[in-house]
Amino acid sequence: MRRAPDGSSVPMTDRELAAVRMRVGMVFQHFNLWPHMTALGNIIECPIHVQRRPRHEVVAEAEQLLEKVGLADKRNTYPAFLSGGQMQRVAIARALAMRPEVLLFDEVTSSLDPELVGEVLAVMKALADDGMTMLVVTHEMHFAREAASHILFLDKGRVVEAAAAEEFFENPKTERSRQFLERYNR
Repeated sequence: MRRAPDGSSVPMTDRELAAVRMRVGMVFQHFNLWPHMTALGNIIECPIHVQRRPRHEVVAEAEQLLEKVGLADKRNTYPAFLSGGQMQRVAIARALAMRPEVLLFDEVTSSLDPELVGEVLAVMKALADDGMTMLVVTHEMHFAREAASHILFLDKGRVVEAAAAEEFFENPKTERSRQFLERYNR
């Protein structure tokens, strides 16, 4: 939806919606990598075919992204031969290859072995430190405290509290937030 001059909501046209989608990247909890493509192939597919960027440019950028997520040595590896943490980092590189303004993360660590969570969170923290705008759905409170500028705390699908990250963790305003944080701080 977009706002009309009178303030009412107006549905976006297909073209407007496509333009918004081109500026937003999403990383899912189950990776959604194409199993018949290598790590590099997964990263270059959309920039070449959707954005119609030159292959040589996209491959060079994809190799830099693999380096950034710590997987330069896995460029020719198929998803079946990658760990869950490695697949998630390829998925992050794939989203970054589209040059989004905003990255959305949907519980990207929830299906990972606990030993692999740290490598994915380290990449996400580096992105935050580099200034990437991210909207992250997570139960990783230590990560949220370190990386977030703002917190929206939801309970049963409703926003219970919205605050600056430091304010949320140090001085929660709602009883529900306090209850949650008491369990988190144990």
